[in-house]
Amino acid sequence: MVLEEFLDEWHNDNPTVLVHTSGSTGKPKPMWVEKQKMLNSARITCDFLGLKPGDSALLCMPLDYIAGKMVVVRAIERKLKLVNIAPCGHPMANAEPTTFAAMVPLQVYNSLQVPEEKQKLMAIRHLIIGGGAIDEEMADALRAFPNNVWSTYGMTETLSHIALRRLNGEEASEWYTPFDTVEVSQDEDGCLVINAPLVHDGVLKTNDRVEMRKDKTTGRQQFRIVGRKDNIIDSGGIKIQIEEVERLLKPHLSVPFMITKTPNKKFGEVVVLLCGKPFDGVSSSSSDSMLSEEELRNICTKVLPPYWAPKKYVFVDKLPMTETGKPARAEAEKLVRDL
Repeated sequence: MVLEEFLDEWHNDNPTVLVHTSGSTGKPKPMWVEKQKMLNSARITCDFLGLKPGDSALLCMPLDYIAGKMVVVRAIERKLKLVNIAPCGHPMANAEPTTFAAMVPLQVYNSLQVPEEKQKLMAIRHLIIGGGAIDEEMADALRAFPNNVWSTYGMTETLSHIALRRLNGEEASEWYTPFDTVEVSQDEDGCLVINAPLVHDGVLKTNDRVEMRKDKTTGRQQFRIVGRKDNIIDSGGIKIQIEEVERLLKPHLSVPFMITKTPNKKFGEVVVLLCGKPFDGVSSSSSDSMLSEEELRNICTKVLPPYWAPKKYVFVDKLPMTETGKPARAEAEKLVRDL
C-alpha cells in the first residue's frame, strides 16, 4: 500500500480501516479497526510527546501494518508535516531529521552502523522504537542520545502502543509505564491484561508474561516483559522462556541467532539454537562466523543453566523474520521440524 491509497481509505465514508497483524506468532491476520479509535490513539501519543501543529513526522514503515498507518494518523490528528520515504532498512540515508519518527529495531540498528545516519538519528527530537525487542547493545548505544528515545509496547489490537519506557537519559528504565487512560493487570498465568477503552473495546488478555510494580514517585502501575506465554519450552518438566535464553546468549554471540523448540520423545520438547550468517558489515573473518557446533555447545554450556542448553543446533543462511523485523517464531518451529 502507498500513502495515496491509505489516504483515500481514510477519507472515504467507511468508519473502519483494514489492518493486518504482524505475523510474529503465525500467519498475519486481517482486522477492521475504527478510525475514531485510531484518532484517539494518535491524540494520546501526540499529547504525551508534546507534538504540535507544524512539527514534522517521518513515515518510513510499511502502510500495510498498524505502525505505519498510525504515523499518518498522528500527522492528520496533530497537523504534522509528513515526510514520506519508501520503507527500507536505512531510513536516515534518505531523510533529514524530523521532530518525530517511529522505527523498528532493525532500522535503528542499521542507522547506528553508519556515522552520518547515526548523527541524523540523534537529531530526531522524539524517536519511538517498536515491533521487536531492543537488546542491551542497542540500548547502550542509545543511552547517551541527546533527545527523547522510547521503546513502545503495544500491538495491532491496541492500535499501536499503550505504554512507553525511556531508553536514554536519567529516566531510562526497563519498566513500561502505561498512558493515563490505560489500566493494566495480570491474569492467573502472569500475562498482561489491558483495559484501554479509548482504543479497544473490552479487556484485552495478552500472551505476554510480565512482572509488575508501582512507580515509587507517581504510584502508577508499571510492567516489565518476561516473555510470551507461547514462547515457553516445556522440556522434561522444566519450563524455559525462549526470550530469557536469548537474552543470556546475546552478549556471547555476535552473529544472528534465535532460540526455538522441537518435539522430542524423551523430553516432550527440547531447545534448539538457530544460527544465521553474520550481519551485513560484519567481516566474514569474524570468529563467530566460523564457530562449529561443538564450539557453540561449549558457549551454551558455560552461559546457560544446565537444563536450558540447546539439544540441537541448526545453521541457516537467514533467520526467519517477519516483514516488521520480529522473529517469526512459528516459521522457525516449522523449519526445525521439517529438517
